[in-house]
Amino acid sequence: MNAPISRRTVTVSLLAGAAALGTAVPAFSAPSAGADGPARRHPHEGRPTIVLIHGAFADASSWSAVVERLQRRGHHVLAPALPLRGLTSDAAYIGSVLDSVPGPIVLVGHSYGGAVISLAAAGRARVKALVYIAAFVPEIGESALELTDKYPGSTLAQAASAQHYPLPGGGQGEELVIRKELFREQFAAGVPVTTAQVMAAGQRPIALAALREKATAAAWKKIPSWYLVATEDRNIPPAAEQWMADRADAHTIRVRAPHAVAVSDPSPVTELILNAVRSTR
Repeated sequence: MNAPISRRTVTVSLLAGAAALGTAVPAFSAPSAGADGPARRHPHEGRPTIVLIHGAFADASSWSAVVERLQRRGHHVLAPALPLRGLTSDAAYIGSVLDSVPGPIVLVGHSYGGAVISLAAAGRARVKALVYIAAFVPEIGESALELTDKYPGSTLAQAASAQHYPLPGGGQGEELVIRKELFREQFAAGVPVTTAQVMAAGQRPIALAALREKATAAAWKKIPSWYLVATEDRNIPPAAEQWMADRADAHTIRVRAPHAVAVSDPSPVTELILNAVRSTR
């Protein structure tokens, strides 16, 4: 690894077993007056709402095992669907979800979702902590693709294929999917074959433009952050993850797990999120 290990980094062993998908994700509350307007009564008094943002090639069900664990601990959790069409528009959508949440928020992003939360949290004072799970943490002016290429090791380009979709104003956009026969090896190595097959069938394509779009805000500069480095990641090089975590001065753990770590190893993901929640008290 080319990047120095953060003084906050600890090592977490790979946990046995993989979580099954399929738990229903709770709906979010009705919109409030605004991001930082008068806070309404929080349904889980004294605790922040945990908002989980998935990344590319996944959907909200990828958080199911984490949601179950957090709910068993008495936490209010939201896992909205991310459009995956463009960084600015995706962040605006998630911002509207955050504006509907009463009280403090712990905002969590996986993969491309990390870039989204870095932008969506900017200017929203009720976001008290950011948690990055094998995720992009861009500086202003950086794109996800730039960060992927910062260190060698990603095999996503070889595993992905392009397809086209119609744009609202005419013409076509280009989006990426992971080829189904390579999905488990690339994205979810180590999870049961049947689980990976379900994930591959339901994967959400991401617009190539979203991966190329440069960040216009970096909320991690002002909001405390936590980071999980997935040391077996084949989408984002683990060295790049460690470098981003160090730059953000994030509380960092390392887990021997694939990119889909919330599916393969939900327990350390959950514990890292709970550490961030404890910091808000």
